[in-house]
Amino acid sequence: MKMLNFAIESLKRRKYKNLAVFLIFSTLITLVFSVFLTSEALKHALYKTLKDEPDIIIQKISAGRMVPMPLERAFEMAEIEGVGKIYPRVWGYYYFKPAGVNFSVVGYEEDMPLFSKALTLFLQKSTLPPDAALIGEGVREVLKKHWFDKTFHFVKPDGTMYEIAIAGVFKNDTLLNYDTILLPMSAAKEVLGLSEEEVSDFALEVTNPKEIENVANKLRFSYPDSRVITRENLKSSYQNVFDYKSGLFLALMISSFFAFFILVFEKASSVGREQAKEIGILKAVGWRIEDVLKLKFLEAVLILIFSYITGILLSYIWVYNLQGVGIREIFSGFSVLKPPLRLEPYFDISLFITIFLISAPLYLAASIIPSWRAAVVDVEEVLR
Repeated sequence: MKMLNFAIESLKRRKYKNLAVFLIFSTLITLVFSVFLTSEALKHALYKTLKDEPDIIIQKISAGRMVPMPLERAFEMAEIEGVGKIYPRVWGYYYFKPAGVNFSVVGYEEDMPLFSKALTLFLQKSTLPPDAALIGEGVREVLKKHWFDKTFHFVKPDGTMYEIAIAGVFKNDTLLNYDTILLPMSAAKEVLGLSEEEVSDFALEVTNPKEIENVANKLRFSYPDSRVITRENLKSSYQNVFDYKSGLFLALMISSFFAFFILVFEKASSVGREQAKEIGILKAVGWRIEDVLKLKFLEAVLILIFSYITGILLSYIWVYNLQGVGIREIFSGFSVLKPPLRLEPYFDISLFITIFLISAPLYLAASIIPSWRAAVVDVEEVLR
């Protein structure tokens, strides 16, 4: 306890130097921790949307781009063992030039599941006109700014106009619904330029969930011109994107950590006359080298712990109170039309341990080694 009190008083004597180290170290911890917290919160929000995704999606590809699929393929795929229900889907992107944003256009039919279970239930409970659109909250905000309230005019691929009434607005229950326009199937085909015998892709249900990958492989073999996507494939894609961006930022931050530790080491290496004299006096009154190192270790641990705790608290405030402003754009991009996603608190003990192990050993080494070099110098030489 006496050693701890002595270490605190020693830190107070060099308060400006130690305060500068504390502020820099806390800032680095805050930045690194905030990036990882934001990444994990966004990943969990995206993973929630995967619950609404079908077991398998199959799309036709030509020259690396998705193209319409013939509707008759549904009958062929139904013959493959393990395939349950098959749902043809009509969807695509509509570029709204005045606002410079893309809307997601989705076609719906009675008794046909949509991308979102919440939207499917909404349609089942609602009575909609046969030729009317439902729009997401983000679409409504954009259209209101451009004087579209009751109707909207699509420009079809052939250049002609297609007018449709706006029947209502559905709630943003997932990330996928904010920029969505729901149209009757026939209207969606007209807007997207599909014929009656074409669809965008097919959603498949597999009778045995354990056989999803086997069924996917059968589809890949039967349709080499198609891309087969499972729910796990989508999850892996999300994971790769977030890990890649987190990794880039982590690499930059590790470089910053090393620069910080080099600075600390250089400052500590050139032990000031006052500090060297202090170590000499301590040795003269009977302190051993290990006692001096224990003192310097306690000083470094105190700065480390307070910096670490401060950095974590600030990162939680930044990510969950301020919603990661300035950081979430690293992962979600800077598009005009983005859902007002609220980041939910996330706790992972492995994240705390990882950040601590990245920062603690190097900082302690940068603090202890110069002190050891000063402690082994002869007392008379120091005091002289």
